[in-house]
Amino acid sequence: MLKKKSLLFVFAVLALAASLAAGMVGVGSAATQAPPVNTAPPTISGTAREGETLTANNGTWTGTGTITYSYQWQRCDKDGGSCSAISGANEKTYNLKNPDEGNTIRVRVTATNRDGSTGRTTTPTGVVADKGAGGPAAPAPPAATGCPAGTGAVAVASIAAPARLVIDGQSISPSPVGGSTQSLTVRIHVSACGGRAVQGAVVYATAVPFNQFSVAQQATGSDGWASLTMNRQVGYPATPKQQLLVMFVRASKPGENALGGISSRRLVSFPANLSR
Repeated sequence: MLKKKSLLFVFAVLALAASLAAGMVGVGSAATQAPPVNTAPPTISGTAREGETLTANNGTWTGTGTITYSYQWQRCDKDGGSCSAISGANEKTYNLKNPDEGNTIRVRVTATNRDGSTGRTTTPTGVVADKGAGGPAAPAPPAATGCPAGTGAVAVASIAAPARLVIDGQSISPSPVGGSTQSLTVRIHVSACGGRAVQGAVVYATAVPFNQFSVAQQATGSDGWASLTMNRQVGYPATPKQQLLVMFVRASKPGENALGGISSRRLVSFPANLSR
């Protein structure tokens, strides 16, 4: 009888040890956050003429889990700059209207998975022709103006005006930014000359309002991405109900005036959840 009780005790101890080991494995195997990463830029297909329909092509993205896509069409000037979002134009397709005539069109594709979101903006269409134009729409301005010949990544030193740097991708980790977050990593993508990745562009970022996270500055690599680490400051959170972390981002060419030359600036935002 004593021997039988001893065996039962041994089995109980082994079962408890196995349960604890399984719990420890679960604790140490937290999934790594991996927002979508764009590996081939999105494009637009269709004829740039009033009354015609343009279609957004998502491009190629990698990331964990299911990736969904959202769209924001933009109306730009004839050179592809000074873009503004078109109200209500959030579908995969967009029907060109009279206000689009004489302008160009872009679309921003945002890929989202369980770990976050990343956006990428297309190169502009050709200038939108009027409805009665019988021939094809005028082509986009030559990409070679201010740009080196060739394809693929381009060094920022070889780019000159009137070409401009474009901040066309961003992601943040952790996502969302929590109330307990002490440090975060922001990734910014810079392109130019028809969507070519730019190497060596200086990326500057700061939270708005100021003093929520430390200011960061980093040059882009050969893939056009810059990774900036930012540490928490006394100003975060900006409000007790903060839901977005907004950042001012600037991309510039070393040695040029940061407010002139081929530089560009924009505001980006990331989700915040103070309960995390």
